[in-house]
Amino acid sequence: MHDHRRLGRELDLFDTDPLIGAGLPYWLPDGATVRHTLEEYVRDAERRAGYRHVYSPVLGKRELYEISGHWAHYRDDMFPPMDLGGEQVVLRPSLCPHHALIYRSRGHSYRELPLRIAELGGMYRSELSGVLGGLTRVRAIQLNDAHVFCTLDQVAAEATAALGMIRAAYRAIGIRPARYRLSLPGPAGKYVAAPEKWRRSVELLTEVLDRSGLPYEAAEGEAAFYGPKIDVQIVDGAGRESTLSTVQVDFHQPERFDLSYVGADGAKHRPVMVHRSIIGSVERVVAHLVEAHGGAFPAWLAPTQLVVLPVSEAEAPRAAALLARCAERGLRAELAGPEGGSLGARIREARLVPYQAVVGAREAEHDHVALRLRDGRRLDPLPAAAAVDRIAALVAAHRVDLWDDDGVDDRQAG
Repeated sequence: MHDHRRLGRELDLFDTDPLIGAGLPYWLPDGATVRHTLEEYVRDAERRAGYRHVYSPVLGKRELYEISGHWAHYRDDMFPPMDLGGEQVVLRPSLCPHHALIYRSRGHSYRELPLRIAELGGMYRSELSGVLGGLTRVRAIQLNDAHVFCTLDQVAAEATAALGMIRAAYRAIGIRPARYRLSLPGPAGKYVAAPEKWRRSVELLTEVLDRSGLPYEAAEGEAAFYGPKIDVQIVDGAGRESTLSTVQVDFHQPERFDLSYVGADGAKHRPVMVHRSIIGSVERVVAHLVEAHGGAFPAWLAPTQLVVLPVSEAEAPRAAALLARCAERGLRAELAGPEGGSLGARIREARLVPYQAVVGAREAEHDHVALRLRDGRRLDPLPAAAAVDRIAALVAAHRVDLWDDDGVDDRQAG
């Protein structure tokens, strides 16, 4: 595997500046394109799965995190409070307290449950400078987060569905988990003291994993302070393991925030909170994608999906028309004209681009294109419109393979 810290900079995906600070990378245009495309994939997947999206502030009163338990159990990883108008506010280390308040802001009936709330939002961790590195360990994190408020008998189904979304996302982005981990509590003190709630939540997640048929390992001392987790683990180029995606069961925060819903019996009941993240933080997943693919992203994620290569200036009009056709179909295409050197040199320069469309005199005459695929395959000349339509369908379907000789069904999209 590659080192994303070096390759990500070489590919102009991200960089850092000492005036911004350690652990605070900025995204360059190509990196921003990858990030935006990932975010849109996740939002669409969540929308299809019945999630509603929200936005919440990155700041909150210290009291909010005292109620949630973060201040007591997670304070060492939080930025210090800021005095503001006689109050203390904190950069949030997590989105869940905000989502609990969003749930609490309205009354709810059992008929509304499960209620699924999702957000791609910022959170902040006061990481020590010695552990910071590239995109994998940062201080400002954009997290794909969501919280499902549900009844006790809905928990297993919601956790199972979340695990299914994670597995589908991994197939689409072309990565495999190193292992699945059932993260359990360790010694007392670090975790909230509620033995019965821990027992029930561990039983629920164990049931989900057993029914899924996935191999997994239990690990003590790796749970969140409020509940156990299913963690999806990845390994970087240096062999370091980290968590990318997670599914958690939480009885603690619904109680702390006094969350409720009206049941079929007309009485108030306490919901359960299922935390889940499909791709984890955008920073960490992009770092892993760079290393896993060596910069050769799946076509739907690639910053440039197709490069148009006119052999000479005579083919420039046809090349421009092909670019326009790509834009109409939503493809990210660029022109690499003869001024960039020989055809061979331009092809080598575009080696990470999934599709290279060569337009010579014969192709220009018939409005065809000779496609070269990133994996080295060369296809027979195709009508330009048909080639663009095929590529657009593959991209819309979030396919990892570059070509399908049997055609692509647009219904696979998403």
